[in-house]
Amino acid sequence: MKFFIDTANVEEIKKGIAMGLVDGVTTNPSLLSKEKKDPDAVIKEILSVVDGPVSLEVIATDAEGMCGEARKLAALGPNAVIKIPMTEEGIKAVRTLSLEGIKTNVTLIFQPVQALIAAKAGAAYVSPFIGRLDDISEKGMGIVEDICLIFANYGFETEVIVASIRNPVHVLEAALLGADIATIPFNVLKQLMNHPLTNIGIERFLKDWQSIKK
Repeated sequence: MKFFIDTANVEEIKKGIAMGLVDGVTTNPSLLSKEKKDPDAVIKEILSVVDGPVSLEVIATDAEGMCGEARKLAALGPNAVIKIPMTEEGIKAVRTLSLEGIKTNVTLIFQPVQALIAAKAGAAYVSPFIGRLDDISEKGMGIVEDICLIFANYGFETEVIVASIRNPVHVLEAALLGADIATIPFNVLKQLMNHPLTNIGIERFLKDWQSIKK
């Protein structure tokens, strides 16, 4: 399973790359706004430091406006992927952009048929938001399981990005279901490497070693 880092913070991205844990990046307007910098400059820097795909989201809500923004974003780098919302206008834009060879990531997916529609329109990626479903007492991972099964049934090449990940358990469940990608906030990425028994073991080994050295 590939790991994308869900952030617009360049320092977090660089730290993830140094650990070998960044296969790509996903951003959105909310993440970009947190950086308090010129968003265009941030986007260009991210594209320059990341070898893998970088998802950049459009703001327009109509198909023509989305396509116009998408073409400009795609021109910023060969690894740019355009995030398009799961709406009727968004699907029109996905179809147009896919025919032009521009990769798209259909975002804000909350049920399996939405993912099926996006794949049929030519999306390179679909992003089911599992954490937000969990927040309203629905089982977010259930739709990931259904989407993976549907795509396998019909041979879609569209990749499944498990998004809105809140904790390491979400990453584990995504991997067990065979999702292509998990897009993970930096704090959760760090949590994946930690376990209290690991820390206790290190402390014990160091203590034992110091007793030998005395």
